[in-house]
Amino acid sequence: MMNIGHVCLENPTISAPLAGITNLPFRLIAKRGGAGLVCSEMISANGLIYQSKKTYQMLESSPDEKPLSVQIFGSDPTIMAEAAKMVQDSGADILDINFGCSVRKVLKTGSGSALMKVPEKARMILTSVRQAVKIPLTIKMRSGWDVSGKDAVLLAKIAQDCGADAIAIHPRTATQGFSGSANWALIAEIKQSVSIPVIGNGDIVSSQDAIRMMAQTGCDAVMVGRAAIGKPWIFSQITALTDGKDPIPEDMSRNFDIMRQYLSTSVQYCGEEKACFMMRSRLGWFVKGLKHNSRFRESLKTLASYQEALDKISAYQMLLQQDISE
Repeated sequence: MMNIGHVCLENPTISAPLAGITNLPFRLIAKRGGAGLVCSEMISANGLIYQSKKTYQMLESSPDEKPLSVQIFGSDPTIMAEAAKMVQDSGADILDINFGCSVRKVLKTGSGSALMKVPEKARMILTSVRQAVKIPLTIKMRSGWDVSGKDAVLLAKIAQDCGADAIAIHPRTATQGFSGSANWALIAEIKQSVSIPVIGNGDIVSSQDAIRMMAQTGCDAVMVGRAAIGKPWIFSQITALTDGKDPIPEDMSRNFDIMRQYLSTSVQYCGEEKACFMMRSRLGWFVKGLKHNSRFRESLKTLASYQEALDKISAYQMLLQQDISE
């Protein structure tokens, strides 16, 4: 177990915030997959303050996903503080501030990784938000704007000084995107420079990678993003290894159980039409590496109803079971 402020996590695994992906249905399957903490996709502070219906809907939560961290982004200290209050009032357990996004439309607003260029403004935002809310405060950042990582070390110290309760670091530069390799040595450097928990993120493809990261860097927890898409049980596998146990074995039936859960929750949360449109691409996440997966993904391209989706999932599962029995 580990603590972020007063919030106790059952295990040191965290589902990373992923734009356009980590909505409520995805977070629920990550939680069922064993994540100790789930995170919302990043939410615009301006969108919350100016009462964007679409933005506010992103705060929707469920008791089944607790504890929940909600991530916001913005560049104005006053607006960020007001948005933080709204997040706290929505029932979130932890508030996270994005200092890592390097998407152009975010950078243009002076948000995300852009704030790592102006540490005093970052300090103003953190101070303002910390004064506004009582729930634990965390930040997620990248290495900064050059390979030295000095921006990240400085921001980590500022965050701790301002009352942050934990720091998540993805040690790639803002210009790298997901290219190249994550510099895990920077995670270790930040762990040595602060006393609050440090969460490592980046290049965790398997449960064994997570164990290596923790051993090499001393980080307190691991945050998994892309590797959990399609295989949310990676969180349970990591926890098993940290407990000295054998990870749960691969089981094809698990893929199909997760698909049905994700489909059902998405229909409930998004409505049948929108959910089925989303599932045209998303159900394919769970069949990577399985036989005939291209045929299954092709069959989803015109998906139009919940029942049709269930039928296609069952038909594909039966096809694979027949292959095994022959």
